[in-house]
Amino acid sequence: MGYEKVEFEDVPDVYVINTCSVTENADKKCKSLVSKALRVNPEAFIAIIGCYAQLKPQEIAAIPGVDLVLGAAEKFNLPTYIADLKKNSETEIHACEIRDVEQFVPSYSKDDRTRTFFKVQDGCDYSCAFCTIPLARGKSRSETVEKTIEAARKIIKESSPSEIVLTGVNTGDFGRYNGESFFDLVKELDTLDGVSRFRISSIEPNLLTDEIIAFCAQSQKFVPHFHVPLQSGSNRILRLMRRRYQRELYTQRVESILHFMPDACIGVDVIVGFPGETREDFLETYQYLNELPISYLHVFTYSERDNTFAISMEGVVDQKERAERSKMLRILSEKKKRAFYNQHIGKSYPVLWEAEKTEDQMFGFTSNYIKVKTMWNPDLINQIRIAEVTSIDEDGIAAVKLLPKTTDQNLVKA
Repeated sequence: MGYEKVEFEDVPDVYVINTCSVTENADKKCKSLVSKALRVNPEAFIAIIGCYAQLKPQEIAAIPGVDLVLGAAEKFNLPTYIADLKKNSETEIHACEIRDVEQFVPSYSKDDRTRTFFKVQDGCDYSCAFCTIPLARGKSRSETVEKTIEAARKIIKESSPSEIVLTGVNTGDFGRYNGESFFDLVKELDTLDGVSRFRISSIEPNLLTDEIIAFCAQSQKFVPHFHVPLQSGSNRILRLMRRRYQRELYTQRVESILHFMPDACIGVDVIVGFPGETREDFLETYQYLNELPISYLHVFTYSERDNTFAISMEGVVDQKERAERSKMLRILSEKKKRAFYNQHIGKSYPVLWEAEKTEDQMFGFTSNYIKVKTMWNPDLINQIRIAEVTSIDEDGIAAVKLLPKTTDQNLVKA
């Protein structure tokens, strides 16, 4: 339609701000970005889409300078709502009830030189006490395996990425209403030519089956890296959170991953400061994670969200205490990550090299998600080369020694 994507500071005619609403900071960031956009171009047409737009369209409409707010379904038709480039005298809102949203189209990031993010599922049927996602994204939905594979082939043809990362709101729930499963999709993706790697971005422990783990272990395309949300190491808190498992199941999943893939990287989501979490509950989580052979943590500090079950729960944790618990787990994460990296010194892995550059160095990731660096060489960008991990620097990045290309053909995926 004649639009061209430009940089934020290049005085755009239209800004489209895609919002999250998982934490309070996401809402604040939206307001900050609107102000920043208007400083660049006071006459810019500003459209807000995403979860915050679906949950609180009236609140967004009250932000000075916002011209258009589109909900979860309407965002896909953004161009039709922009009649001209003139700012509206009043903010327009187009957002249907989230329960009425059934549309799903497999989508993917473009213009990534090494890695494409491929969204294969949206929405969530779970009712975790802390989460607004079902209210913002609607029920779980996905396309058929056949149509998803068609989209994957299109990605490969258009972008030729070395790695495709599978994403979704509840990725492992793929196919439920089509009589199919995420495992069905994994098996079909594994047969595709033209892409070297698939990585699963995140999958619930109750949906990560042993058959998925075992299949990925023998696959030449699916890498040995799993990110599995935990949220708490206390069974009492897991019940309060309305999670669909207890920590014993989580332990089994970790053990299964490492049984099939001893060098696998395992990431963990954890929430601190959930209502009712006592100091003893937190220390139980800390000790559990400290003893669990995982590789890193994504730590989230609980924040109150409207229209969630947790907001009315007793036992509110003081903000200072939440921050202290978060700090303790972030330090633990750094220790876990460094220990994981140190385990692999002297071992060799396929590395996908990226365009990121700092001074005379470039960076990449091994198949099992170790961030590595070497001297800048533009010929390496988007290439997968075997490299030996030699040391870990003070910033927690691994130095490597590139092995001869002839070695690449003789080493399979770790």
